[in-house]
Amino acid sequence: MLLANAPKCFMNQKSPSLILLACLALCSLATPGTANDLSLQNGQSIAFLGDSITAQGVNPGGYVRLVISGLEANGIKVTPISAGVSGNQSEQMLGRLEQDVLRKKPTWMTLSCGVNDVWHGAKGVPLDQYKKNITEMIDRCQSAGISVLIMTATMIQEDQSNALNQQLVAYNDFLRNLAREKHCRLADLNAEMQEALKEPSAKPTGRFLTIDGVHMNPAGNEIMAIGVLKGFGLDGPQIQKAEKQWLDAPDGCEVPIKLRMTLQEFQQFNAKASQLNRPVADLLESEIKELLKTTLKQQQQK
Repeated sequence: MLLANAPKCFMNQKSPSLILLACLALCSLATPGTANDLSLQNGQSIAFLGDSITAQGVNPGGYVRLVISGLEANGIKVTPISAGVSGNQSEQMLGRLEQDVLRKKPTWMTLSCGVNDVWHGAKGVPLDQYKKNITEMIDRCQSAGISVLIMTATMIQEDQSNALNQQLVAYNDFLRNLAREKHCRLADLNAEMQEALKEPSAKPTGRFLTIDGVHMNPAGNEIMAIGVLKGFGLDGPQIQKAEKQWLDAPDGCEVPIKLRMTLQEFQQFNAKASQLNRPVADLLESEIKELLKTTLKQQQQK
């Protein structure tokens, strides 16, 4: 019962996931770099600028970690620079660009911005000001010799027809046009999320790619990572190498679980943890992992 609602993390090794196929089908949406753009190479660095989605992306199973792991699977080792701050809109990102990105002199910057500018409503950022903020960030990075990959803003609730997502359309159209104008690479994550939600397995629960309609679950993080890797120019076989590495990574997926128990059950479990000289959370995690192994083994034997 503990794992009954756990999301599917990655594709099955024997048959590609529908999510992966949908992502690969959209490969042509990535804007190629110009002849003057630098390709990703060993020893380079990437600053990941964004909001809470990016801040959480550095956690186990997060899209930032998956990107770095996916690059390593293809022989490219880079240094990630975490620059995601929860709640940030374009104005806040512009305000800390110097400290969090420019001073650290990364080779690349990925920009994920737009969800909060729309989601926060009256406290958000109107489109005209958003355009100015984003354009200034791109200009300052390029003036400093930093190549930029622009990510379209992901969805606000898993329903494209809602008012917030409809408002977000103009913001994302601007990002796509700006990427072409400034010769930036583009990861069209919004389009890839919408495509994935068309799959038969995407039941209308609002929790197929996210944990709350906005922040990513393991499947959403995988969508984002694939989109970013494609934005950097990785092709289908290279994406498959990345997926294969993610499958066996010990921290390739993190599933939050709320476990309810009686006080007596907790006291008994706490006593067991004390006897073993282990924290309760650590012991609980190992018990769940053993349950997972047993469940999967029984499933394979059927």
